[in-house]
Amino acid sequence: MTYALPALVFVMVALATVQALRRAAWWRLGAAAPVAWGAGLLALPKRYLVDVHHVVARDPYASRMHAVVASGLLAATLLTTLAVLPPLGGSRAYWAAVALAFGVTAAGSVLVGARRYPKRPKRLSGGGFQILPFLLLAYAFGGLAAALLLALGVESAVALGLAVALAAAGGLGLAYEVRSGPMRHAVAGALHLVAHPRPKRFEGGRPDAALAPLDLDAPRLGVETPADLAWNRLLSFDACIQCGRCESACPAFAAGQPLNPKRLIQDLVAAATADERAYAGSPYPNARPVAAPAEPFFRIIGPDARIHPDTLWSCTTCRACVEECPMMIEHVDAIVSLRRHQTLELGAVGAKAAATLDNFRGAEEPGGRPLTARADFAAGLALPMIGEREVDVLLWLGEGAYDLRYGRTLRALVKLLHEAKVDVAILGAEERDTGDLARRLGDEATYQQLARANVATLAKHRFRRIVTSDPHALHALRNEYRAFGGDFEVVHHTAFLLELVEQGRLTPGALGGAGVTYHDPCYLGRYNGETEAPRKLLDRLGLDRVEMARHGRRSMCCGGGGGAPVSDIPGDARIPDIRMAQAAETGAGIVAVACPTCTAMLEGVTGRTAEVKDVAELLLAAVEAGR
Repeated sequence: MTYALPALVFVMVALATVQALRRAAWWRLGAAAPVAWGAGLLALPKRYLVDVHHVVARDPYASRMHAVVASGLLAATLLTTLAVLPPLGGSRAYWAAVALAFGVTAAGSVLVGARRYPKRPKRLSGGGFQILPFLLLAYAFGGLAAALLLALGVESAVALGLAVALAAAGGLGLAYEVRSGPMRHAVAGALHLVAHPRPKRFEGGRPDAALAPLDLDAPRLGVETPADLAWNRLLSFDACIQCGRCESACPAFAAGQPLNPKRLIQDLVAAATADERAYAGSPYPNARPVAAPAEPFFRIIGPDARIHPDTLWSCTTCRACVEECPMMIEHVDAIVSLRRHQTLELGAVGAKAAATLDNFRGAEEPGGRPLTARADFAAGLALPMIGEREVDVLLWLGEGAYDLRYGRTLRALVKLLHEAKVDVAILGAEERDTGDLARRLGDEATYQQLARANVATLAKHRFRRIVTSDPHALHALRNEYRAFGGDFEVVHHTAFLLELVEQGRLTPGALGGAGVTYHDPCYLGRYNGETEAPRKLLDRLGLDRVEMARHGRRSMCCGGGGGAPVSDIPGDARIPDIRMAQAAETGAGIVAVACPTCTAMLEGVTGRTAEVKDVAELLLAAVEAGR
């Protein structure tokens, strides 16, 4: 009976392998994707122990629970396997070590159970996940009892048999769950970290958030069925543990729009599987009716498909779901890929979005306004065109320049640049829109046309770097234009202004009085990792700065990204109203912003008690006060 427990482990491993291979058959139906297997395998320990656990640790209970149960389960299983070696299997001291490992597993299993019973948190999925604690407990306590009997030298075949039987009930159940149950994430998650579609996100530095260009000559544009997704994307969806962190962070979900990132991922899993278990988590809020097909690999989007189009268009592409996902799943990449098919192949966008895309194609600008009018905000200010001379700073005005409110911000920025004697110029009528909005709406063809035209224009001129106050333009110019030959140094205006202050070229005085809270734009914080420059500037102004509960890279979206304002999917509330309510909780009289979209969305909130001011406006007031 000494080898009964090791034999059980070998059977568990064999069953888990069979179940994993059965699941892998579905992944292989996806499109081909290049994977650096060697580099991925070498990087796995760091990706799992550092990158994954950095996110897991945001929930202290979950972090402790996961560390205890995972380490105990792996250690107990591995040590039991090694007990087939005669010197170890015959050692009572070794079995004591095995018992200790199973004891740790048992403690972790109790923590898993306590998280779900007597009342499961709403964001956690139920269903098969409710069985998981019992399987873990059976395996842990059965293994613990068997190992203790062997460690104590108790020669009772009946007692050992009962202990191994209990361990088998749990262990074989866990192994069986590798294909379609809660243990699937353990195998798929490890493979996903090895074969991740964005390996650069683990390299540190700025976030890797640039969308990959679409091959416009491909026979099918975008994603219509799961087979159009890369196989490692299908794998990544199986890594989902349904913890619900993404749904808790999603602004559309909070506003009652028909999007839940967790449900979306599970719908994508179900769309590629013939016999997926029923979803048992939070639904889409105000879910639109769909007739989900029974057969796998049917088209994904449509009233007669699995996911309603309103779900797809509710996303603001803020990447809050991606930021909070402990398994590093790329929700936004999948959403944009689905949108590309809807837009390019079907022309299935909302009426307001269709008009916006028409303007892009006809006027190279989403509002259909003349490019010559972009600089009208600067009337009375010296703001030269770049022409043929070389300048230190090319100021990229962006879409916000047409807005009267954001024109005040740009005027403040230009005045500060003049105050610091910065050699600055603009493109004037040569500045087209970056195409960011078109790309997020799925119109990759228009985006690529604009991107190539802008890269060609910029290549004609001589400048040291580009400064912009628009994080969406910043992201496009800095990160996404690289795929089209555009390699530019692009700086956000808050980082550049901080540089001028630190060099002594701007000398702000103190602004007393109201407290200030800073709202992080998604495309500046999460997409580009810039969270400190605006705060350092604000701290130089003598204001009492307080943080909202959600700030930095975990900030909540203003609701203006991803084409959400033109898609205009109704919900129970407006995202900017929710965000301004969060700002009001701080008691601050000023909400500092650093993005034209955020300015427009937050200033549009009725009944607000705080002023919305761009960091540049506050800095100009401080510089003038310090004279």
